[in-house]
Amino acid sequence: MGFLRKLINRARVKSPYVFHFNSGSCNGCDIEIIAALMPRLDLERFGIKLVGSPRHADVMLCTGPVTEQIKPRLQRIYEQMAEPKFVVAIGSCACSGGVFRGSYNVLGGVDQAIPVTAYIPGCPPKPSAITYGAYKLLEVLSEQLGISEDVAAEPVAEEQTESIKEAVEA
Repeated sequence: MGFLRKLINRARVKSPYVFHFNSGSCNGCDIEIIAALMPRLDLERFGIKLVGSPRHADVMLCTGPVTEQIKPRLQRIYEQMAEPKFVVAIGSCACSGGVFRGSYNVLGGVDQAIPVTAYIPGCPPKPSAITYGAYKLLEVLSEQLGISEDVAAEPVAEEQTESIKEAVEA
């Protein structure tokens, strides 16, 4: 947890809280996000906690394609988040529009409305892939925020990385 605490301190936030936004998906990805929060994979071991308000969130998890109708709402919710803010597109629909791409009212993926930091593809992605993507996002953010490599190589972080790799391979 030392790696995460230093990351949090550098980002000037209390912890990486995530807000989930469904822009019209089939709920397959939403179910997998909840499964990633369950005890088997447990995203909370990295300090990641699901919150109910975008004003409390540092990261927004988006599922589903962006339509003409949902675009202004998605942009407004993104603007409500405090800095620094990051967006993760989860699932094929959020990444590119998925099976809905080309429909008359579908603009495409989440990146058509707001900037996206990370993509986790799949229809739906496995909970282990979501967990691995969240951990890789934390690594990328630590590099962007200038946290040295020796901090990222702490024993706790190495153990967590190994357990994630084992879960992904299973």
